[in-house]
Amino acid sequence: MPVSPELLEVLRCPKCKSKVELKSDGSGLKCLNPECRLVYPIKDGIPVMLIEEAKVEE
Repeated sequence: MPVSPELLEVLRCPKCKSKVELKSDGSGLKCLNPECRLVYPIKDGIPVMLIEEAKVEE
């Protein structure tokens, strides 16, 4: 189940409060702030918006 566009509009990066976007492969939500670059995983169709679970994307 993909993340709805309405949910993407309200979700923000918990670390820097910037917008997030769905990665092209649908595996996570990527912070749009170039200084942050965290990617939050999506598990069983649910975004896990915990800083501890996020990984930095190069």
